[in-house]
Amino acid sequence: MDQETIKYLLLLVISFNFIFEKIIDYLNVNRNTTTIPANLDGYLDREKLKESKAYQRTKYNFGLFSDTFSFFLTFLLIVFGLFGWLDDWLRQYLQSPMALTLTYFAIVFIGSDLLSLPFDYYQTFKIENDFGFNKSTVKTFFMDKVKGYLLSIIIGGPLLFLLLWLILELGQDFWWIFWIVTALFMLLANLFYTGLILPLFNKLTPLEEGEFKETITSYAQSVGFSLKNVFVMDGSKRSSKANAFFSGFGKSKKVVLYDTLIDQHSQEELVAVLAHEIGHYKKGHIKTGMLAGVLQTGLLLYILSLFIFSEPLSMALGANQMAIHLNIIGFTMLFSPISLIIGIGMNYLSRKNEFEADDFAKTTFSGPPLATALKTLSVKTLSDIDPHPVYVFIHYSHPPLLKRLEKLE
Repeated sequence: MDQETIKYLLLLVISFNFIFEKIIDYLNVNRNTTTIPANLDGYLDREKLKESKAYQRTKYNFGLFSDTFSFFLTFLLIVFGLFGWLDDWLRQYLQSPMALTLTYFAIVFIGSDLLSLPFDYYQTFKIENDFGFNKSTVKTFFMDKVKGYLLSIIIGGPLLFLLLWLILELGQDFWWIFWIVTALFMLLANLFYTGLILPLFNKLTPLEEGEFKETITSYAQSVGFSLKNVFVMDGSKRSSKANAFFSGFGKSKKVVLYDTLIDQHSQEELVAVLAHEIGHYKKGHIKTGMLAGVLQTGLLLYILSLFIFSEPLSMALGANQMAIHLNIIGFTMLFSPISLIIGIGMNYLSRKNEFEADDFAKTTFSGPPLATALKTLSVKTLSDIDPHPVYVFIHYSHPPLLKRLEKLE
């Protein structure tokens, strides 16, 4: 395939992705929901439903603007060959392929992040603030950015260096060795994320002794789950939204509860939420999710190996010669339709797992408290109670609220 054909293919792929996503978003935000379901009486009134719709509409309008900006910027960069222009300019000063590629990605990463900064700021301090969710400060916002940069350098830098070294040394055979490396990295990240990375951004406090801890410990013992590491995270530092999650394996496994979750729910509801999280572990969802992620990464790396030395792909992006970094950028664009299909499959698996975790909580503890917690959580966060089925099929990693309530009540 010649460079002109590939160039038009790149433009076609990013255009299709943009138009497809905007159609799905439009269908979802314009879905007419006027009737309050009977099982939400006492939780959701017409004013709250109106506010929820306004929140969804505001996010849609903002996403339409920001995504349109990103689309046209990428489109123009391809049309005018500016990806290749940057490569040609850097080659005047850098002779080493490793230095060239690392510098290229550093410039693209910083440039992309700086362009997204105003959008991130507006979303946090305008949209989330207007609807009463934002609790972050400007200082916290920018400190998070700085910490993110440092982590990218400390963790992402060596991984990128290793990837490039393997490509330069082994050619197309790089993919299976780097696949092993990324699989090990994913395992280590799952084991140590809560203990090493998360504390850089949030304060984790062991759940204090008392009736609540005794209750959840007793429940955990009843289902054969060793519950030693339960932490409360200061989620209220950034948002009023509540959450809980599970990470790690074996002795390193941890349950993290947001302080907002504890503040907004009764003790019985919190036990039900914990039962749901334990259900993920007991049903093997953590392991199957990681296995699926490893297999997805392997497929991505294998297909990348087929494009990594493609001169026409580099030239389609405006270069005068083959460039590994340009081929990686071009590949991410060409791979996006496959990524969409994989994402749909992963979301289907995730929704199935959520139903199973709900059923575990219902069977081993009780369904109504979990249902109550989900109602409170959805209403307080202005969640879409009746999303479009197509939007759910493509984007939802969790089943819609009403579907979950059907099985819990």
